[in-house]
Amino acid sequence: MTISQMLLPEFDQEMANTRKLLERVPEDKWDYKPHTKSMPLGRLAAHVAELPFWAKHTLSVESLDIKPGEQPFTVTSKRELLEAFDKNATEAREALAKASDADMAKTWTLSFSGKPVFSMPRSAVLRGSVMNHLIHHRAQLGVYLRLNDVAIPGMYGPSADEAKFWEAGASAENEKKKLVRDRLAGLGYA
Repeated sequence: MTISQMLLPEFDQEMANTRKLLERVPEDKWDYKPHTKSMPLGRLAAHVAELPFWAKHTLSVESLDIKPGEQPFTVTSKRELLEAFDKNATEAREALAKASDADMAKTWTLSFSGKPVFSMPRSAVLRGSVMNHLIHHRAQLGVYLRLNDVAIPGMYGPSADEAKFWEAGASAENEKKKLVRDRLAGLGYA
């Protein structure tokens, strides 16, 4: 099994989870900031939507040098946000599926104004600076949404907003058990 084949199932799951959260972003809260040092909700959502592009970029070139004054990726609507995410996730998946183990072993470098920040194999960049970075900011976005009373979808199981579904299932199961106990008791098997 290649490195790409090992990463693709996780990539697919994380992209599906990310899409579910981005679908909940309210356009009327685009400028919301939980703290003065926090980025606005719209900017954070745009960053989450752009992060899959970094996978494609990582596999396409061997370095990135960020310059002062470069402007961040921005969007102005939820439609634009979701379209950007879908495009980035699709292109990233295609690049990841095509990558050989030799491609994954190549060193990739992030620099800021010509000063190296880190250099590591592309496979490590994909896990750390792309996937983990995406999950980190997605979690931040979830907090922003929670603070604005937006229902959070489950990522790795049900969320607190989905707990009623599970409670209902547990209640129904408990009712079945009670019916069986009552029936057995009625038959003298208590």
